[in-house]
Amino acid sequence: MLDPPHGVGPLRLGMTTDEARVALETLGPLEPTASGELAVHLPSGLGFSVGFGVGPTWGRVNAIEVWRPPERDVVRYRDVDVFGVPALEVVERLRRHLDLVPNEDDDGFTVRELYLALWRPFAADDDPADEQGHFFQSVLVARPGYDDTPAEAAARLAAGGQPGY
Repeated sequence: MLDPPHGVGPLRLGMTTDEARVALETLGPLEPTASGELAVHLPSGLGFSVGFGVGPTWGRVNAIEVWRPPERDVVRYRDVDVFGVPALEVVERLRRHLDLVPNEDDDGFTVRELYLALWRPFAADDDPADEQGHFFQSVLVARPGYDDTPAEAAARLAAGGQPGY
């Protein structure tokens, strides 16, 4: 289901707003959001939201976030159930293939070259009963460069890359 840096399921990075709307509607009914994103929540609680770029990527999907359901929908990357396996085990298994590094400002982890980010509000690695901290709560697939600083964005463009925002 997760396919960084290309997308998630039927949602692809770079889609127009209309294309993203159609793709999301294949998953379920759209929900309005305060920030202008497109979102869907399935009956299980699994949620999808789509963010759009600014500047050169304006009106194009630049980020897709998937939220952990309270029931058991499975979301996989490289055969790892990113919501059903404890966070530290997800990190251990993905590090066999990826440069997954801890975030500086929260208890999540990010692979910047693909832009795959795993998030939880706090770490509770020794307490499986505390699901919010023991398991990842969301995963973000975005364009590489999504969180570039202005200097990094300029260097990416100078090297012939695409802007991440």
